[in-house]
Amino acid sequence: MKIISWNVNGIRAIEKKDFVLLLNDFNADVVCIQETKANPTQLSDNLLAPPIFENGNAAEGSWFSFWSSAKKPGYSGTAIYSKMKPDKVELMNVSEFDDEGRTLVAHYGNIIIISAYFPNSQDAGKRLDYKLAYCDAMLKMCNEFVEQGKNIVLSGDYNIAHKSIDLANPVANEGNAGYLPEERAWMDKWISSGYVDTFREFCKERNQYTWWSYRFRSRERNIGWRIDYQCVNKSFLPKIKNSSILSSVLGSDHCPIMIEF
Repeated sequence: MKIISWNVNGIRAIEKKDFVLLLNDFNADVVCIQETKANPTQLSDNLLAPPIFENGNAAEGSWFSFWSSAKKPGYSGTAIYSKMKPDKVELMNVSEFDDEGRTLVAHYGNIIIISAYFPNSQDAGKRLDYKLAYCDAMLKMCNEFVEQGKNIVLSGDYNIAHKSIDLANPVANEGNAGYLPEERAWMDKWISSGYVDTFREFCKERNQYTWWSYRFRSRERNIGWRIDYQCVNKSFLPKIKNSSILSSVLGSDHCPIMIEF
């Protein structure tokens, strides 16, 4: 099974950049999307039920799609595309976070795939308390699933660079949103609670990023941050075959990431 996760920075904007073709080119089973900035009533049929292509040819049926949209127009939002119908799809069921469309939870037997768009703590930590509350609610939810014997894949934009290796200029970004001590401490807590950053199991190298500012030719110069993750519970790690960053895929200020199991 292959799962892609991608912050598209606007699903309607990326539709104009051949998103439906990219969706099929991924050759994935599930694609988790963050920052849709839309609700389903604003979307084309091609986004709601994209046709499935296999080996360049139209196949039977279309992708299933599921959406969690923010009450605020043009803001936040998550989605999941799936070739197979999940047993069920739900929200986090915490209104302050569901009102911003931050979480979708898809159940496939004993495997739970989550598309999550963690809040940005913003300048001077303006939303840090909100962000940490979301982080703790996510940890609580994942712990409950694992206690039930489920395996989880938490895919998404965490808006946190965990270690100095995860951003190009760690010293210059001390105190900036996404690299605050409180955010990194939560990532420590997350990992120590029994979860694994799968990418770092396969790649220990520096200069591996998933987001680049649109300013200063940052992507061209590879001055970026790794803030998108696919984490799993530790007991599921032996099943993971690969976890990688698809940095060559353009269309957003983030690139997709991929996990196979």
